[in-house]
Amino acid sequence: QVQLVESGGGSVQAGGSLTLFCVASGSIYRQNCMAWFRQVPGKEREGIASISTSGSPIYADSVKGRFTISQTNTNTIYLQMNSLKPEDTAMYYCAAKLTTSSHCTLLPAYTYWGQGTQVTVSS
Repeated sequence: QVQLVESGGGSVQAGGSLTLFCVASGSIYRQNCMAWFRQVPGKEREGIASISTSGSPIYADSVKGRFTISQTNTNTIYLQMNSLKPEDTAMYYCAAKLTTSSHCTLLPAYTYWGQGTQVTVSS
C-alpha cells in the first residue's frame, strides 16, 4: 500500500507562483511513476505533469513552460507552478503507479491517489 499526502495549495493572484508537495509513504519504492492531476467540479480529471524514476518529465500543453515537476527523493515530488492563471484554479492531486512503459502517462490510470490540495488563482 502507498499513501500520498499533498500540501502547498492556497490562493494566489494571477501571475503568482505556488509550490505543491506530495509526500509518499508505504511501498512507494515499488512505484516508478508519479504524477500531478487537477480537477474542476463537473469536468474530467486532467493530467498535467508526470515523472518517472528513469525518464524525463512529461507536461500537458496547458502547463508546459510554466510548471515544473521534480522528484527530490524516492518519496517526495513537488510541482513548481509559475505564471499562474485563473484557469489553473482546481483541486490538485498527486498519483503514483508501477509501470513497465518507458514513460509515465498523463491519463488517470494510476493506482494510488492523494486527497488533493486546492489551488485558487484570482484575476
